[in-house]
Amino acid sequence: MNASATFQPAVVRPAVEDRHWLSSDHCATPVLELLHALDWTVVDTPEANVHATSPDGRVDIGWLPEDPAAWTRDIVWRVQVQPTEGAAWVQEFGTHTPAEAVAGFVAALVAHSPR
Repeated sequence: MNASATFQPAVVRPAVEDRHWLSSDHCATPVLELLHALDWTVVDTPEANVHATSPDGRVDIGWLPEDPAAWTRDIVWRVQVQPTEGAAWVQEFGTHTPAEAVAGFVAALVAHSPR
């Protein structure tokens, strides 16, 4: 089968100088700004971790820069999802995952959910 070029995604090649986001700066800002814009409940802990809950309560996101258990497993982001039907699932992101990539994941996760 030969797919038509009209059905193929456009290839995006950012300039080399625009690829700074491909490595982590260990900053949560892109994700936290997205969650605030989506009206999620965002809570800072005394330990400097951040937990956010979606308005429907089915998605929890943790930014865990000071959680020893997370660092032992080399993660800093934890996304927990409880669907209305089906089993709960978790996606974790390592300490070197750029926050922009996590924000993209979260944006895709909520793209089709009702507000």
